Amino acid sequence: MTKVSMVVNGKTVSGEVEGRTLLVQFLRDGLGLTGTHVGCDTSQCGACTVHVDGQAVKSCTVFALDVAGAQVRTIEGMANPDGSLSTLQQAFQDHHGLQCGFCTPGMVMASAALLAENPTPTEAEVRHHLEGNLCRCTGYHNIVKAVLAASGQDVSAPLAAE
Repeated sequence: MTKVSMVVNGKTVSGEVEGRTLLVQFLRDGLGLTGTHVGCDTSQCGACTVHVDGQAVKSCTVFALDVAGAQVRTIEGMANPDGSLSTLQQAFQDHHGLQCGFCTPGMVMASAALLAENPTPTEAEVRHHLEGNLCRCTGYHNIVKAVLAASGQDVSAPLAAE
Protein backbone atom coordinates (compact mmCIF):
# COMPACT_ATOMS: atom_id res chain seq x y z
CA MET A 1 0.00 0.00 0.00
CA THR A 2 1.15 3.48 -0.89
CA LYS A 3 -0.12 6.81 0.39
CA VAL A 4 -1.59 9.06 -2.29
CA SER A 5 -2.71 12.68 -1.93
CA MET A 6 -4.53 14.93 -4.36
CA VAL A 7 -7.00 17.79 -4.35
CA VAL A 8 -10.52 16.57 -5.10
CA ASN A 9 -13.24 19.16 -5.61
CA GLY A 10 -11.11 21.76 -3.87
CA LYS A 11 -10.22 19.67 -0.80
CA THR A 12 -6.91 17.95 -0.15
CA VAL A 13 -7.48 14.24 0.34
CA SER A 14 -5.21 11.31 1.09
CA GLY A 15 -5.55 7.58 1.21
CA GLU A 16 -3.72 4.28 1.03
CA VAL A 17 -3.89 2.54 -2.33
CA GLU A 18 -2.37 -0.41 -4.09
CA GLY A 19 -0.40 0.39 -7.22
CA ARG A 20 -3.20 -1.10 -9.34
CA THR A 21 -5.97 1.02 -7.76
CA LEU A 22 -7.78 2.95 -10.45
CA LEU A 23 -8.75 6.57 -9.91
CA VAL A 24 -12.44 5.64 -10.18
CA GLN A 25 -12.00 3.07 -7.39
CA PHE A 26 -10.21 5.59 -5.19
CA LEU A 27 -12.93 8.19 -5.74
CA ARG A 28 -15.83 5.81 -5.18
CA ASP A 29 -14.48 3.37 -2.60
CA GLY A 30 -11.82 5.44 -0.89
CA LEU A 31 -13.56 8.81 -0.80
CA GLY A 32 -17.23 7.86 -1.08
CA LEU A 33 -17.74 10.04 -4.16
CA THR A 34 -20.12 7.70 -5.94
CA GLY A 35 -21.32 10.16 -8.58
CA THR A 36 -18.53 8.96 -10.85
CA HIS A 37 -19.95 5.78 -12.33
CA VAL A 38 -18.32 2.57 -13.49
CA GLY A 39 -20.10 1.51 -16.62
CA CYS A 40 -17.92 -0.73 -18.72
CA ASP A 41 -14.44 -1.06 -17.18
CA THR A 42 -12.97 -0.70 -20.69
CA SER A 43 -13.09 3.10 -21.22
CA GLN A 44 -15.80 2.76 -23.86
CA CYS A 45 -18.77 4.40 -22.13
CA GLY A 46 -17.43 7.57 -20.48
CA ALA A 47 -19.58 7.20 -17.35
CA CYS A 48 -16.41 7.56 -15.26
CA THR A 49 -15.27 10.87 -16.80
CA VAL A 50 -13.68 13.33 -14.35
CA HIS A 51 -11.34 16.28 -14.77
CA VAL A 52 -7.67 15.95 -13.85
CA ASP A 53 -5.83 19.26 -13.91
CA GLY A 54 -8.60 20.62 -16.11
CA GLN A 55 -8.59 17.80 -18.66
CA ALA A 56 -11.42 15.31 -19.05
CA VAL A 57 -10.17 11.77 -18.43
CA LYS A 58 -11.85 8.42 -18.08
CA SER A 59 -11.01 7.55 -14.50
CA CYS A 60 -11.26 3.81 -15.16
CA THR A 61 -8.06 4.07 -17.22
CA VAL A 62 -5.91 6.07 -14.80
CA PHE A 63 -4.17 4.78 -11.70
CA ALA A 64 -4.77 6.79 -8.54
CA LEU A 65 -1.01 7.02 -7.97
CA ASP A 66 -0.59 8.63 -11.40
CA VAL A 67 -2.65 11.63 -10.33
CA ALA A 68 -0.89 12.18 -7.01
CA GLY A 69 -0.75 15.91 -6.37
CA ALA A 70 -3.24 16.68 -9.15
CA GLN A 71 -6.43 18.72 -9.07
CA VAL A 72 -9.36 16.34 -9.62
CA ARG A 73 -12.93 17.47 -10.18
CA THR A 74 -15.84 15.06 -10.06
CA ILE A 75 -19.55 15.55 -10.69
CA GLU A 76 -19.91 16.33 -6.98
CA GLY A 77 -17.70 19.37 -7.54
CA MET A 78 -19.76 20.79 -10.41
CA ALA A 79 -22.45 22.53 -8.35
CA ASN A 80 -22.25 26.23 -7.57
CA PRO A 81 -20.67 27.20 -4.21
CA ASP A 82 -24.15 27.65 -2.71
CA GLY A 83 -25.05 24.07 -3.70
CA SER A 84 -27.35 25.03 -6.56
CA LEU A 85 -26.93 23.39 -9.94
CA SER A 86 -24.33 24.83 -12.28
CA THR A 87 -25.53 26.33 -15.55
CA LEU A 88 -24.63 23.12 -17.36
CA GLN A 89 -26.35 20.88 -14.82
CA GLN A 90 -29.45 23.08 -14.93
CA ALA A 91 -29.47 22.92 -18.73
CA PHE A 92 -29.39 19.11 -18.57
CA GLN A 93 -32.43 19.26 -16.29
CA ASP A 94 -34.27 21.95 -18.29
CA HIS A 95 -33.74 20.25 -21.65
CA HIS A 96 -34.34 16.68 -20.47
CA GLY A 97 -30.74 15.68 -21.16
CA LEU A 98 -31.05 12.76 -18.79
CA GLN A 99 -33.37 9.85 -18.34
CA CYS A 100 -32.05 6.99 -16.23
CA GLY A 101 -29.17 9.24 -15.16
CA PHE A 102 -26.43 6.64 -15.30
CA CYS A 103 -24.42 8.38 -18.05
CA THR A 104 -25.26 11.88 -16.83
CA PRO A 105 -22.21 12.51 -14.60
CA GLY A 106 -19.84 11.53 -17.40
CA MET A 107 -21.82 13.50 -19.97
CA VAL A 108 -21.79 16.60 -17.76
CA MET A 109 -18.05 16.29 -17.11
CA ALA A 110 -17.24 15.75 -20.81
CA SER A 111 -19.51 18.65 -21.77
CA ALA A 112 -17.92 20.94 -19.19
CA ALA A 113 -14.50 20.16 -20.66
CA LEU A 114 -15.78 21.01 -24.13
CA LEU A 115 -17.29 24.31 -22.98
CA ALA A 116 -14.07 25.23 -21.21
CA GLU A 117 -12.20 24.78 -24.51
CA ASN A 118 -14.92 26.09 -26.81
CA PRO A 119 -17.54 28.29 -25.11
CA THR A 120 -19.91 28.28 -28.12
CA PRO A 121 -19.58 24.96 -29.93
CA THR A 122 -21.67 24.03 -32.93
CA GLU A 123 -24.05 21.11 -32.82
CA ALA A 124 -21.57 19.05 -34.82
CA GLU A 125 -18.74 19.93 -32.41
CA VAL A 126 -20.85 18.87 -29.41
CA ARG A 127 -21.75 15.57 -31.06
CA HIS A 128 -18.13 14.92 -32.02
CA HIS A 129 -16.85 15.75 -28.54
CA LEU A 130 -19.36 13.43 -26.87
CA GLU A 131 -18.60 10.46 -29.12
CA GLY A 132 -16.65 8.82 -26.28
CA ASN A 133 -19.67 8.88 -23.96
CA LEU A 134 -22.52 6.42 -24.38
CA CYS A 135 -26.15 6.89 -23.44
CA ARG A 136 -28.67 4.11 -23.80
CA CYS A 137 -31.78 6.20 -23.06
CA THR A 138 -31.90 9.69 -24.53
CA GLY A 139 -30.93 9.42 -28.18
CA TYR A 140 -28.46 12.27 -27.49
CA HIS A 141 -30.62 15.06 -28.97
CA ASN A 142 -31.57 16.52 -25.62
CA ILE A 143 -28.03 16.18 -24.32
CA VAL A 144 -26.79 18.19 -27.30
CA LYS A 145 -29.53 20.76 -26.72
CA ALA A 146 -28.53 21.02 -23.07
CA VAL A 147 -24.88 21.69 -23.93
CA LEU A 148 -25.82 24.27 -26.56
CA ALA A 149 -28.23 25.94 -24.12
CA ALA A 150 -25.56 26.02 -21.42
CA SER A 151 -23.33 27.84 -23.90
CA GLY A 152 -26.02 30.51 -24.28
CA GLN A 153 -27.22 29.42 -27.70
CA ASP A 154 -30.85 29.33 -28.82
CA VAL A 155 -32.12 25.76 -28.94
CA SER A 156 -35.76 26.51 -29.74
CA ALA A 157 -35.38 25.28 -33.34
CA PRO A 158 -34.96 21.55 -34.05
CA LEU A 159 -31.39 20.31 -34.25
CA ALA A 160 -30.02 19.37 -37.64
CA ALA A 161 -29.74 15.71 -36.67
CA GLU A 162 -33.36 15.47 -35.42
